[in-house]
Amino acid sequence: MDPITQQQALAAAGAGGDKVYVDDVFSTFLYDGDGATSHTITNNIDIDGEGGLVWVKSRTTSGASHILVDTERGANKVLLSNLNFAEISGTTYVKSFSSTGFVVGDAVSTNYSGDEYCSWTFRKAPGFFDVVTWTGNGVNGRQISHSLGSVPGTIFVKRTSETSNWEVWHRSIANDEYLQLNSTNSVATGGPWNNTAPTSTHFTVSSDSDVNASSETYVAYLFAHDEQSFGTDEDESVIKCGSYTGNGTTSNEVNVGFEPQWLLIKLTSTYGHSWYVFDSMRGIVTGGNDASLLANSNNSEDTSFNPVEVTSTGFKLTHGSTNAVNGSGQNYIYIAIRRPHKPPSAGTEVFDVQQFSSDLNGALSSSTVTADVVISAAPDSSTYANILATRLTEQYLNTLATSAANTATSKFAYDKQTGVLRTDWFGAQDCIDYTFKRAPRFFDVVCYEGTSNTSNNVSHNLGVVPSMMILKKRDGNSEWAVRTVGSGDVDRTGFQLNRNYAITNTGFATAGLTATTFNPYYISTADSNGNGTFGDNALNSSGDSYVAYLFGNLAGVSKVGAYSGTGNNINVDCGFTAGARFVMIKRTNSTGDWYVWDTVRGITVNSDPYFLLNSAAAEVTNTDYIDPLGAGFTVTSSAPAALNASGGTYIFLAIA
Repeated sequence: MDPITQQQALAAAGAGGDKVYVDDVFSTFLYDGDGATSHTITNNIDIDGEGGLVWVKSRTTSGASHILVDTERGANKVLLSNLNFAEISGTTYVKSFSSTGFVVGDAVSTNYSGDEYCSWTFRKAPGFFDVVTWTGNGVNGRQISHSLGSVPGTIFVKRTSETSNWEVWHRSIANDEYLQLNSTNSVATGGPWNNTAPTSTHFTVSSDSDVNASSETYVAYLFAHDEQSFGTDEDESVIKCGSYTGNGTTSNEVNVGFEPQWLLIKLTSTYGHSWYVFDSMRGIVTGGNDASLLANSNNSEDTSFNPVEVTSTGFKLTHGSTNAVNGSGQNYIYIAIRRPHKPPSAGTEVFDVQQFSSDLNGALSSSTVTADVVISAAPDSSTYANILATRLTEQYLNTLATSAANTATSKFAYDKQTGVLRTDWFGAQDCIDYTFKRAPRFFDVVCYEGTSNTSNNVSHNLGVVPSMMILKKRDGNSEWAVRTVGSGDVDRTGFQLNRNYAITNTGFATAGLTATTFNPYYISTADSNGNGTFGDNALNSSGDSYVAYLFGNLAGVSKVGAYSGTGNNINVDCGFTAGARFVMIKRTNSTGDWYVWDTVRGITVNSDPYFLLNSAAAEVTNTDYIDPLGAGFTVTSSAPAALNASGGTYIFLAIA
């Protein structure tokens, strides 16, 4: 394809040439079956207008096949990736497509009451994915046109009219080689592709009956590779098809240039190993077991081992005892899809506050945003600690304590689309959840390993220099560290989230803090009152595991800032239009707690309930320390010295 024509095709991936993000073209959506004859899945992917593929698998029922339907053949034409069957006609699997998702029927494979399901939706878009159908003519060298707009990285082909294997071409194997999606075979030599590489306009098939028998019908699913035309600056890829060699250890890292949310991995050099499918919604857990499905098998989901972890720049193979994903000297191929990377335009897209009249023991909390991190508290109680639970690690941390992280699945299960499944954390107490979704310029979560090296620059995907960082060791006791940048204090300021200590004026390394990296190295010092802080390198000890929560300043959505106390009313302008829904304030030049308010419990001109993130004390409901303000919030003249002393200095985090 002519370069100009190709660029025009890629620009047309979104309506009217709009910027396109992975959020627009791919979705992992989890749902529970209800047995209804019509169950609507809303994943905000325009599969009806733009075209594409919907792939559904039961997570809980062994024997339920993978269901694949596409817009070229129609919603009622089903293929099974784990079997060589011809397409099945049926209206009970996937009934229809829509501009915001699709509708399933009451088939066991897509909507049995009480079962849990996973769906993956791939929208047609240049540089990402395409679907092509044709009728075979039996001629070697048949060229099949496509609209991917770039050279494919992977191609799946299935004969729809008769029994046949799923033939797979991948850019990391030779043009005279192939794999089969429905089998555990290693790479075989043969002629599905007529020993011809695909181009940006077509791919070539032979006369093999699995790809081009006369009068038979076929479908191909084409996955792009590293086409850098997506994102805010239209210079990011959202999918990469590559290969790696296993090393049999727990530290084999693959750099794909982004953090994946979906991975397909297949061993190619040895017979007998499956096509593993992982995604971050079901769980690609750092330091814990992952949820895997097998594209070639009707088995239910397996959560018995920890084969892979994602990083800010790719993924790491962490299981060296089997050939599944990391056998020593074995060859593997993969498809990786970038995690969501569309910057939010409103706080409601990435932050939610929900209050519950009980602990929801055994029930799902229903947040309006994807729950990547949940801070949960029982404000009425003075018994229970405030906790912070993270999807990436499936662990929770106590914000009052220095203790190591605990496994979240015992109290908070994260394998749901929104919210968390709770198990008797707060007893029968009322509780409140603050739910954060990771998104560029707003919020990111990074797990890293300490090195004791002063130049341990850790990659992140916030996309801007973090304005606030909260760091904690996961595998041992440590203080909670908070670093603020550009908030009226020097760049190396430090606090402890679990203490009321004043600012530490030095400590954090100044180098390495960018829109893509941060440096956790810390030099021991004391605050202005002589209180000790984190200890030399406590945030970067060699071999220890840590987690970092990064907040950015995003216009109209979030603000990390500072103000000086006056003793009078202070209007804090955050650049919002409808006020702050969440406010956290800490005094910096003297002792002071971490105060938290929200609009669900009330930010009004009268009483404003607050609780302390560093204390288990019950909330206080009879004070008026802050007031609503369209541009942000107001600190009132009745606020104590911890919030508004004349000459006092303060930092805050506010979310619209």
